[in-house]
Parts: sequence; C-alpha cells; structure tokens
Amino acid sequence: MSTAAAKQSAPTAIDPVKLEVIRTGLQAIPDLIETDLMRTAFSPLIYEYKDYAVGLISSDGHALSLATHGLALFTSVMGRAILDGIEIYGLDRLEPGDAVITNFAGTLGQHLNNVVMYTPIFGGAGRPVAFMAVTVHWLDVGGRYPGSCLGTDTTDIFQEGLHLRSVKLYKRDQLDEDVLRIIEYNTRLPDMLLGDIAAQYAGCLKGRLLFEELMARHSEQVLFEAIDEIWQSSERASRAAVRAVANGSYEAKSFLDNDGIDLDRRVPVVIKVEIKDGEFIVDFSGCSDQLRGPFNSGRYGGAETCARIAFKYLFSPNEAPNEGGFAPVKIVIPDGKFLSATGQAPLGGYSTPLCTVVDTIIAAMAPALPERTAAGHHSSFGVYGFSGINPTSGRFFSWFDTAHGGWGGSAHSDGVGPYKTITHADTKDIPVETIESLYPILVERYQWRQDTGGPGRYRGGLGLDKTLRVLAPCNFNASFERFNCPPWGLNGGLPGAPGYVEVENCDGQKPMHKVSQFAVEAGDRVHIHTGGGGGFGLAIDRNVEDVRRDVIRGYVSNKQAQEIYGVVLDAASCIDGDATQSKRASLRVPS
Repeated sequence: MSTAAAKQSAPTAIDPVKLEVIRTGLQAIPDLIETDLMRTAFSPLIYEYKDYAVGLISSDGHALSLATHGLALFTSVMGRAILDGIEIYGLDRLEPGDAVITNFAGTLGQHLNNVVMYTPIFGGAGRPVAFMAVTVHWLDVGGRYPGSCLGTDTTDIFQEGLHLRSVKLYKRDQLDEDVLRIIEYNTRLPDMLLGDIAAQYAGCLKGRLLFEELMARHSEQVLFEAIDEIWQSSERASRAAVRAVANGSYEAKSFLDNDGIDLDRRVPVVIKVEIKDGEFIVDFSGCSDQLRGPFNSGRYGGAETCARIAFKYLFSPNEAPNEGGFAPVKIVIPDGKFLSATGQAPLGGYSTPLCTVVDTIIAAMAPALPERTAAGHHSSFGVYGFSGINPTSGRFFSWFDTAHGGWGGSAHSDGVGPYKTITHADTKDIPVETIESLYPILVERYQWRQDTGGPGRYRGGLGLDKTLRVLAPCNFNASFERFNCPPWGLNGGLPGAPGYVEVENCDGQKPMHKVSQFAVEAGDRVHIHTGGGGGFGLAIDRNVEDVRRDVIRGYVSNKQAQEIYGVVLDAASCIDGDATQSKRASLRVPS
C-alpha cells in the first residue's frame, strides 16, 4: 500500500480503540527489536553508539513504523533497499524464510558499511505484504582503510569495501555459507562482525514473527485498513502544519571546509525551500557538484534523507514517523550533485556533510518559523578513530567514535548539549569504561570546553574537550567539519566555536581537521575539541544572573562575561551592578 492509495481510499470505520491498539502494536515491534539488537550485538558501535535502524516496511517500500531510537540517517534507505531487491528478484522470487542483504551505493547512496537486511512477511494470498528490515553499520567491510569508511581521501567506491547488491544471505531459512564466507574474508574484524550479523538476522526473524502475530490477532484486512488510516491521519497533520506557514520561497547558504582532496576549496551548500499548498519542497540545485573526495551521498541517502530530517524537526517532531507523515516532502536535485552522486563516486564520509545540510534547511525557514528554529549547532560528525594491534590480545582492533557538541540557542532557551548532530537520533557516546577495556586507549580528560557556546540572549550549548592517551603504536583517523563556517547565531546571536583535533607527540601539538592513517606512538595524546552551538539574540540582553551562573559553572570565562555579555564580576563572582550597567551601555553603542 502507498500513501497515494491511502489518500484516495474512503475513511475507514475502524473502532478508534482498536485503531490505537494497532498503532501502538506497530510501533512496539521495531522498538522491541532495537532493544534486542542492543543486547545481542557484539560491537559497541551497535550496543553503545546505536548505529542502526529498525523498521517495518510495506511491500512498495514505504515505512509502516520505525524504531524510536534508530539513526535518523536511515529514514529513507530501508524502503529503497527493499525496492531494489524487488527489482532484482521480483515479489514472486522472494520466498518465506529469505533474508536479503544490500549496501548497494546506487540505491542507498551511503557508505558501504550501512547494510540493510530484510525478510519478507507473507499474507493470506501467499505474497509478501510487508518486510521486516534491520539496518546496521557493519564495522569493517574491507577497502583501503580499517573501518572502511574512515579515510578522508578515497576517490572511488571500490576503495571503500565490499559491495553487495540485494544478495540472499538466507534462503528459505537456510544460511548461504558461500555468501557468509565472502563476507568473513572481506573484513578485518570477522568475529565481531559475524556476531553483529547474527543479531541483525535474529531481529529480522523476531520482527517478522511479531508482525505475523499482529495480522493473526486483528486479521490482515483490518490491520492494513488501520495502517491506511494511520497514514492518512499523519499526512493530514503534516500538511496542516505546512499550510500554517505562508506560501513562499526561503533560502540559506553555508559551506563545507573541503572534500578531503582539495583542502583549500570550499564546498557550497545552497538551499532553497518552497512552501506551496501544503508541500515542503527543498531545492538542492545550487549545491556543489559531485566531489572528488569521499563526502558524497546518493539522492535517497543524501538529499531525500536531509529533507525528511529537517521536515520532521520543523513540523512534526513529536509524531511517530511513518510514510504518511513525510508525504508533503518533495526534493528537487539534478543528478551529479554531492547529494545525488552517481557512478563510482566515493561515499565513505557521506554522513559528514549531511548535518550541515539539515542545519542550512532549518536556517532557511528561520524567517517563517522563528519560534521553531534554533541557531546553528556544532554540525560536525567529528569522526575520529584508531586502528592497530592490541598488545593485550595480540589481535587487530579498529575503533571509532564521533563528536558530542553544542546545539544552538532558540527563542525559548539556551542550546542543549552535548549531543551528537541533528542527523542522529538517540546516538550515545561510547562510555570511557568500554573504550579502556576493549582498546589500548586511556581517556585522561573529558570536560566542558569553556566559551564555545555562541553568546546570545540564549547561549549556544557547549562543546567538549576530550584527551585520549595512546598505549600502543597505531594509526589515527579524523574528519572534522565546519571549522571555516562556524555554527551561526540568529537574531543577533554570535557563532559557536568550531571543533578540531590535535595530536600531541614529541614534535609538539599539531591541529588537524581531516587526516587518514596518521601514525601515533605509545604515550602520544590526541585532544578532541568539539564545537558549540550558535547563540540566539543579543548577548547584552542575557539575564545577568544567568551569565553569573555560567561563569561559576565554568561555561563562560570572566573575560567573555565582561567583554561580550557586558557583565562585570568581582573576585567573589558577585555582580558589580554599576560597572555592568556602564559596560552594557557602551556595548550597545555601535562602534
């Protein structure tokens, strides 16, 4: 079933209580599976970081329900993966007990680590009526660099790992050992990866069983009538939210630092949003063309994903996601942009630009939705990681994490944080205890990064300082963005501080933004400095007690309090009222 069909169908007469029972039942299935996945996966990338998504998908590739905490970046790709499988096999060649895997760049348009596994769910007519899908970031699929996606200078997709297009890993509940052996010998971390794959498959099986039970409990016909009604309801709510905004065109611009190859060449992000008769149309035509380096994405994994995330943030943040809720979203983009890459384009760092793109879409809507838009957030995935031989086990290891930073202030409050980017959902930091127990890394410092939140009436959230001491020789990779385009303020607010990394060794401290396979020795330190969010409103309009509290807590320095906020404190951190009044008056006078 599709949203188009749902719109044309007559309203159903399903009892509203039954409708809510079905609605919550549909949502419970992927939520239960993601809980199981976290408990059974082998990799901390899954059970701590939550680099996965779980969903029930219709037989025409539309989301019936998505797990609450899955990665927002996977919003579009599960349905597209299933449509590709149907193109390859046809519905008639998908059999009960099959489990298909795919990371096909031509459809998903994301790095090859993102592998969708799905199994068909059959209805009474003996044909698939839905699919249970689990997407997992496979921690290594071969390629030029450990981790497969951590290099910043790859130039084609074949340098980034094993490419699988709609391959049956299980056929009628029987494992295809030939396919599994191909995977096993194309990864540097077979034990951990095969454990994650087993957890992924178990999630597909349990989700299929739970959906079958839901159909048996309510009948297939009633269940899908309820799904149509849920979609219609979500679409009506989404379109009403869009129609509350005046028709018109809204624009914003930003840029990325570089593509990892041409380090001095900026990458323009030019966004035009049109609100027209209940539709949210995002035009990416002004964005940069396809890049030489690995920061490309495909149409669905890039442009469509960004538009959907921004739409959800602006118009329906509290609604459970399904296809009906995304019906107003339309995209305009020609092939060959860095968000609609084609051919053999490298995609390893596809996710790095997307948080900036989403941030820019939101910035475009600030004039129309001032109460809903925040200043720019740190907007850098801030990927960093290490690989080498663990002296404790004598085995190869590869670990990466991403940055937590500040989000922007808004018309209502200070920016929150530290969080990952807006393109994540509930993605967590990997705990210090886990890092130190699994890898030859010691976390020496983890604290707020003072003065990183953009000053404003409502301050941006702060970034973090994290120091890692390396205990064995290994290689370091990092990819930080937005150093030259700091998180912007709104309504007179000032930008947040950008993030970067430093390697401290016998030669001193070396700042870095993008680096691949940088050799570090035992005793070297890596300093991770994450960015803060932009401020909202004039800093000199901030409540003086809030500034005093920020100074006491270490969020803001005495210098910034006085020079930017115009708040003068004595040695005991008490406010000097006369000096503050005079300082703020001088700051209000244009220079």
